[in-house]
Amino acid sequence: MPKLKAGTILPTPAEDAAITAAAMADPDAQPFTDAEWEQVKPLARRGRPLGSGSKAQVTLRLDVEVLEKFKASGDGWQTRINEALKSWVRTHA
Repeated sequence: MPKLKAGTILPTPAEDAAITAAAMADPDAQPFTDAEWEQVKPLARRGRPLGSGSKAQVTLRLDVEVLEKFKASGDGWQTRINEALKSWVRTHA
C-alpha cells in the first residue's frame, strides 16, 4: 500500500463494504467488465505529437539574421525553414 499523508482517515471494513454496496446498486455506475476494459482506448496521447517518421532531428547553425527573420514571422518558423530548404533542393536537383 502506498504511503499516505499524515491525517488520512481510512474507512473501516464495514464502511468500505457499505460504500461498495451503494456503488454497485447504482445502475449508472457499474464497473467495466474485463472485456470492456480491453476495448478502452485513451482519447488523447500525452506529450508531444508523434513525428511523421520521415524526418531526422539535426543540429544546425544558422546566421543570426536568418534565424531572426524566420522567427519574426511568428510560430511555425522551423516549418518555414524546412519548406525553404525543400524548395532549394527542388530547384537544384
